[in-house]
Amino acid sequence: MARTETFQDLPLRPRTGGIEMGRWLRDELRHAILNGRLKRGARMPSTRSLALQHQCARGTMVMAYEHLHDEGYLETRKGAGTFVAAALPEDLTPKKRASAPDSKPVSTARLSKWGSKIAPQVSILPASRSVGKAFRGYEPAIDLFPINLWARLTARVARRAPRSLYGQGDARGHAPLRKAIAEYVGSARGVSCTSNQVVITTGAQQAFDLCARLLFDPQDAVCMEDPGYPGATSAFKAAGARIIDIPVDGEGLRVDRLMAHSERIRAAYATPSNQFPLGVTMSLSRRLQLLRWAHQRGVWIIEDEFDAEYRYFGRPVPALKSLDDYGSVIYIGTFTKMMFTSLRLGFVILPEPLVDAFAAARYVTDRHSPTLEQAVLAEFILEGHFGHHIRHMRQVYLERCEVLVDAAKRKLSAKLDVPMAASGMRTIGWLKTGEKDSLVAARARAAGLEVTAVSQFTRRNAQPNGLVLGFAGSPPNELRRGIDVLASIL
Repeated sequence: MARTETFQDLPLRPRTGGIEMGRWLRDELRHAILNGRLKRGARMPSTRSLALQHQCARGTMVMAYEHLHDEGYLETRKGAGTFVAAALPEDLTPKKRASAPDSKPVSTARLSKWGSKIAPQVSILPASRSVGKAFRGYEPAIDLFPINLWARLTARVARRAPRSLYGQGDARGHAPLRKAIAEYVGSARGVSCTSNQVVITTGAQQAFDLCARLLFDPQDAVCMEDPGYPGATSAFKAAGARIIDIPVDGEGLRVDRLMAHSERIRAAYATPSNQFPLGVTMSLSRRLQLLRWAHQRGVWIIEDEFDAEYRYFGRPVPALKSLDDYGSVIYIGTFTKMMFTSLRLGFVILPEPLVDAFAAARYVTDRHSPTLEQAVLAEFILEGHFGHHIRHMRQVYLERCEVLVDAAKRKLSAKLDVPMAASGMRTIGWLKTGEKDSLVAARARAAGLEVTAVSQFTRRNAQPNGLVLGFAGSPPNELRRGIDVLASIL
């Protein structure tokens, strides 16, 4: 059995009623073992340290240990110490009848209204047990990330960092990282901003949560793309926002349908560079129309750019934020889609009047992201590794998308139309069979594929039946295998 450790400090319940010290120690240690505070196989504190902690003679503690050893609750290992027994005396006694009343008291305290509704609204992704599985849509090419380079940078930063980097960090984020991000979005996405407008977040999801807390009051109306990204929707709904579903077509968000609403709208969320999940790009005319409408109505625009760097055809599309002359756009980016999923570092670029409020909310929520990881990321960007990685991944993802499309044409052309993605990390396989996409996706998941139906992201405005097929994180052979499995299902 693997050895486990316990803390040297072992608090026990107070001694009352003049009970004899040795008996109290035996009863309390036995109780700690039986209720699971002291786990089976856990190392016991030394008798000397426990005697000092509870202000008794060491001999008294030794006798308590010996008594529990004789009863079968403790065992000694030569040269190793004293441990909780792997098999307890209670294991040898008959179990309580199932009908016997449970004497353990049950608290009558309850969750808040928010706490009661949050769990049914959220689907939690399981922790990764593998990488590169077809057709996982949320994961970059972790198999190709330069982990040795990242490890060397991490070691160098940890070794050379001033002691202040191990102290309290800035709620807005590590200053060199904010500066690097401001320079990057200026050159790559056309966004003009200063480092003071950048606030580092724990991925894009925390940015959505901060927007919801700071911009919406309960029952405020928020316009969302439909179909759209559920991570943003769940964060806004959790804050009490009322979601207004706006349809999407080949030019992106239907701004005309947005403008038709006469009620007071607090914010509009959009993925204009690479709409989730359909992958369309919002046209320039609609972008300008959206910006003018937001300015006239006093509405915030929340722009989510999670994988816009990966564009395979046509001219680069600048961010909506780059056209914002009114200070209406809140720009959200994340490194989890560009580097590796567990990094959990993102950023929000804010109009200047919002910076102090977002920094204060970040401080109240969790102070700041780990500063050492921010410092490593800053070095990764400033030394040019980030730009090189993005360029490399753009080529890799294009090749992987081509593999996916080619395999689908050869094996599934009569049943599934899989177009080349113009950008991003996924494409849509449009079903030709007339089957509901949710049923096909369920069969695919049962066969071991990570496939999601387009209808899963749709709330009111129905789309044709389709499957969201991620390709970025899957090697070519896995994509071909996935298509073979889909062919057998269809």
